[in-house]
Order: sequence, then structure tokens, then C-alpha cells
Amino acid sequence: MSESAIAERERGLHKSLTKAQAVMIGLGGTIGTGLFMGSGIAIGYAGPAAIVSYMIAGFAALIVVFSLSEMAVAHPTAGSFGVYAEAYLNPWAGFMVRYTYWLAQVIAIGGEAVAAGAYMTYWFPGIPVWIWSVGFAGSLLYVNSRSVANFGTFEYWFALIKVVAIVCFIILGMAAIFGVGTAPVGLHNVVGLPGGFVPNGFGGIWMAVIVGIFSFFGIEVIAVASGEIKEPAKVIPAALRTLTLRLALFYVLGLSIVVAFVPWTMTGATVVAQSPFVKVLTYSGVPYAAGIMNFVVVTAALSSINTNIYLCSRMIFSLSRGGYAPGILGKLSKSGVPVGAILASGAGIMVSAALSRLTPMAYNYLFGIALFDAVVVWMVILASHLVFRRRHANPASAARAPFFPYLQIIGLLLLGAIVITMGLDPAWNLSWMIGVPWLLLITGIYFVWKARRGRRVEQ
Repeated sequence: MSESAIAERERGLHKSLTKAQAVMIGLGGTIGTGLFMGSGIAIGYAGPAAIVSYMIAGFAALIVVFSLSEMAVAHPTAGSFGVYAEAYLNPWAGFMVRYTYWLAQVIAIGGEAVAAGAYMTYWFPGIPVWIWSVGFAGSLLYVNSRSVANFGTFEYWFALIKVVAIVCFIILGMAAIFGVGTAPVGLHNVVGLPGGFVPNGFGGIWMAVIVGIFSFFGIEVIAVASGEIKEPAKVIPAALRTLTLRLALFYVLGLSIVVAFVPWTMTGATVVAQSPFVKVLTYSGVPYAAGIMNFVVVTAALSSINTNIYLCSRMIFSLSRGGYAPGILGKLSKSGVPVGAILASGAGIMVSAALSRLTPMAYNYLFGIALFDAVVVWMVILASHLVFRRRHANPASAARAPFFPYLQIIGLLLLGAIVITMGLDPAWNLSWMIGVPWLLLITGIYFVWKARRGRRVEQ
């Protein structure tokens, strides 16, 4: 089946999203617990050099963005990279990557919900985390079920709150570091502590890259939303590149302030219970500042949950329209929303969110599994783009990826090395223990489905 025919299956979604909403949706999907909470894990690995780790992760994300934007402009569709994998690699790849992405997002949402619940203990220590987690997830499932315009409006304001907060945090933090209007904080905590800037060597930097990759996971939301964006050929490349540059700036400068203000041994953590950004403001002694930042962090988590529910539902919708999932999941409401797909995703989200009742390590476990799946998805995107460019040697597109195919090969090698590292490290090998069996399971399901479908056609 041709790429145009595959994309045609997904007609019916309403093109209601503007460029401003698309950019904010992208920021909302990526600026979440990966930055506000996961950064504590990255600092624990690399110390101040976590800044370098996030730069490496940002470079990998930019490569994916270049590849994805070129294909999304050519084929704006809800199935996005799943459709591209089906068209340019093979049907199994399209089947596998869409279900894997769905699983990654379901687990990531569960992790975000767990993190949001943990943040709420700042004000309500007596209420269990799982109650907050399930309550937040349920509320945002309802928001997504109304209309895509409703989702876009909510996400715009969610994202705007945390973007404004991050910008203010960076401005005030930089002013304090360099002594604008106050005694300078300086860079002692960045370079002057035992071990200097790189206390744990390159190994620490590399392990923190794993966390950094997760922080950029979600940039692909604009490509998934391409089937519901007004003027996709104009909006997608501009939105994706603006998004990536803003994220890199926010992450690098935000982390720089964290490690400058508070010794990295105090902000780094194995089991994350509090955002290092909140620790900075608590340490600064500014009245109510820590509480305000905690509110921002909660908002960031809710924003990510909102966006990732959207992503989950569109992947299942795409699978259903392709005949890879029950037909009811591909049906649209009067407002153009796949409500069945949203509810199906919600069931998995509630299960992962409820894990917080079982172990305080719930966030770490969900984090690791989602990351494994995310890296697999990014590798499939790059592989699909290599074939896409062979078929369309000179695509007339404003989103043409530079330095092809060298960047794509570098990206595949980098992501492959991360996957191998996760399998060898005891702290991350749970992701392999679940991720690899999942890939084998979904492959087996695909071939069973294919065989049964072939028999039905013969009859």
C-alpha cells in the first residue's frame, strides 16, 4: 500500500490547531518530569556535567526532529512515524512502532501522574500519592474526550504557565549567579567542589544522557498532531525547530542554575521525591518561592499528562484505521475525537498510575521502561527517513533535513549505544527485562494477526 493510501485511511480528524497551539503543545509534551524531576537523577550521575549530558541528548533530539519534520510535511497524518514505518520499511515495523509508542506514552503518563502526586505531598503529606495520580489522570482523560480544540486550549495555558516560570527562573537565577542587584552566587558549586565539573568522569556524563533523552521525548507530538494542524506544510517545520531550540535553551540554562545554587550532592538523587528546582528555591530562603515553583512543577506534570493522552489516543486511532486494532477505536465523535481510543488508553494509564501504591520506586521503574520504548521509536523514525529519502531523492520541502544521511547514521549509532548501556547497567536493565519481551510479544501478535487476516481474505 502506498504512503498516500495509508494516510488517506485516517481522514475525519478536525484541522483545528494553530501554530501557537502546536508549539505550546510540543513544549507541554516535553517540559515535564524529565526536566523537573528526572534532572535530579541526571545530576546524581554526572554532577554539574549533567549540563553536557543534556546537550548531547538535545543533539540526538534535533536529528530526530529534522527527519520527522521532512516526512510529516510530505504526509501529515495522525499515525505519523507509524504510518511512515509501515510505508517505507514494512507493515510489521508500522505495527510494532505504533503499539510500542502507545505503551511508552501510557507508561510515561503513569510516571507523570506518580510524579504529580509526589509533588502534591509538599502541601498534603497525609494524602497517598496514588489518589492524586489517579484523580489527575481521570480529569485529563475527560478534557481530551471533549474536542481537539478543547485539548489545544487547555494545553496552551498549561504550557504557557511553565514556560513563563522557567524564563523567570532563568532570568532571576542568572542575575543571582553574576551578582546583578545582589551578592554573586558565582560558579563555585559548578567547578569548585571535589571532582570539579566532572566528578564522575565520562561514565557519569554518559549515564545522564539516558535521562536527558527522556526529557526530550515528546517532541514528536507535533508530527502526530499534523493531521489536525491548520496549514501543516508551513507550521510543522517551523514549530518543530523552534520547539527543539527552546527546549535545549531551557534545559541547559535551567540545569546550570540548579547546579550553581545548590551543591550537586544535595540535588542529585537515586529515588526522586522532590524536584531539584524546588530544592533550589527552598535553599535560597525566598518566602513562598518554593511553594510557587512546586505549583509550576505540578502544572508541568499535568501538561505532559494532557499531551501524552492525546498522543496515546491518536496512535490507537491510527492502528484501528489500519485494521490493526478493534474498529471501535477508530470511530470519531461528532467533535472529531476518537473517544474509544482515549478510554482504551485511559485504562492502561490508570494501571501504571496506581503502581505508586506498590513501591516508592514507581517513578524510576516507569521512567526506565518508557525510555527503552522511546529510544526504539526514535531509531525507527531515523530508519524510516533513510528509506523515505531514497524514494524521494530531492523532496521539494521547506523541511528538508541537512547533512543527510550522516546525521541520521550518527543518531542511530548514538541511540543504539544508549540501548546497549541500559541493558548492561543494573539500574536500568529492568527496561530490557520488560522492553525486549514486549517487542517479542508484539511481533508474535503481528504475525498471528497477519496469518488470520490472510485466511479471512482467502475465504
